[in-house]
Formats: sequence, structure tokens, C-alpha cells
Amino acid sequence: MYSIGKSVLGRDILAVDIGESRCRGLVVGGVHGTEYLTILAALKFAGEYADEPRSLSLTIVPCLNPDGTEIALTRKIYWQANQNGVDINHNFDADWENVKRRERELGISSPSPSRYGGERPESEPETRALVRLCRNVRFERVLALHSQGREIYWDFGKSTPFCCLALAEKMAEVSGYKVAEPEPIATGGGFKDWFIERFHRCGFTVEMGLGKNPLPLSDFEAEYPRVKNLLNIFAGLC
Repeated sequence: MYSIGKSVLGRDILAVDIGESRCRGLVVGGVHGTEYLTILAALKFAGEYADEPRSLSLTIVPCLNPDGTEIALTRKIYWQANQNGVDINHNFDADWENVKRRERELGISSPSPSRYGGERPESEPETRALVRLCRNVRFERVLALHSQGREIYWDFGKSTPFCCLALAEKMAEVSGYKVAEPEPIATGGGFKDWFIERFHRCGFTVEMGLGKNPLPLSDFEAEYPRVKNLLNIFAGLC
């Protein structure tokens, strides 16, 4: 493992590279503090993916938001944001003005446990670390694990390649998840939104599990096979 950057509190944001193919995908977990089952899924899949050669190499970032994860775990509160109270998945430079407009309509104007996108795009070190990684490595496609809802989001405006829907549908077929559209407040400002708009390549958000965040750890063993199945499709032929 190696560090792609530091969190607000100076924790390393770790990544692991698997495979030697020049064709590479990216999987990111732990974007939101309460969604720590995604960290377990990313780590477990990393171990399994390394067991055999594949045509698509992977970079896996198991936990983008270590500070927020610690807050959610140790204080046992609903906390999606980072240490600064900024929701990382609203902090990417994608349709920024509309993101802020929707926040204001909901009365969100300052640091918060959830949905505050910050004062400007890429204001947070965690966001900048992931943006820097994507600018330095030519990823063919990316996938961010979130929870919950058993849904797959795949598009972001006119920059979305047509083939992304077919891949999303294949992931849905093997997992029992559904291809869906996020609610308006969750549109724009996200990692997959930025990746699609910036690179015109496929980006996905996968909402793992069912229930209310934080999902209990006891859900993991039953839910992971669904996630593994869709990740295997994501990481299929280049």
C-alpha cells in the first residue's frame, strides 16, 4: 500500500495497485463516515482480486475519509463529512453552482454532518488527493462504493459515454441492484460526476446494502457477494 495524500488530521489515505496491465480501473470506499461497510468490501475485494491475473488492473482506495470514519465509529453519531464538516462527495468540481443552490434551498450553508459541499470545489485535502490520483493515472473507469439502497448510478450529462449504461445494467443483473437516478441533492459535486465530466469515461456510484446508515456490521457477510459480483463485472475485460 502507498499514500495518495493526507486527510485533514494528517492521516494517510492509502491505496493499493493490483495487476500490471496498462488498462486500469479505480475503486474507492469510505467516502462517507458512516458508510464503513464499503471499506470492508473494498479491502476484501482487493485480497480476492489479487489471487488471479486479470485483463484490467485495479487501484483500490479503501477509505478516502479516515477522519470522518473515526468520528462516526468512536462518537457513534451520524457523520458523513470529513473533519471539517465538508461532505467530500459534494466537494468535486462538477456542476458546482447548482450544487450550492440546492444546498441553500435546503438551508445548508455551513459545516455539517452531511451534504455541505464546502466553500469552493476541491477545498478539502481528501478531494484533492483523489483528483490528483486521477490526473496522474489514466483510469479507464472508476467506481465509488457508498451505502445504502442497492442502486447503481452511472451517468452525468452529455459527457457520459453511451457504453456506461450497458455496463451498469450488467452489474445490476449479477447483483440484484437496480440502475437508478440519484435524488436531486445528490446530483453534482460527486466523484463519479467529476470523473465523467473531466475525462468523458465511465464512472459509477454503487449504493451498497439496504436499511439506514450506518448499516450494521452483521449485514456485511450477506451483502458482500452482491458487491463482489458487480465489482467482478466492473473489473472485467478492458
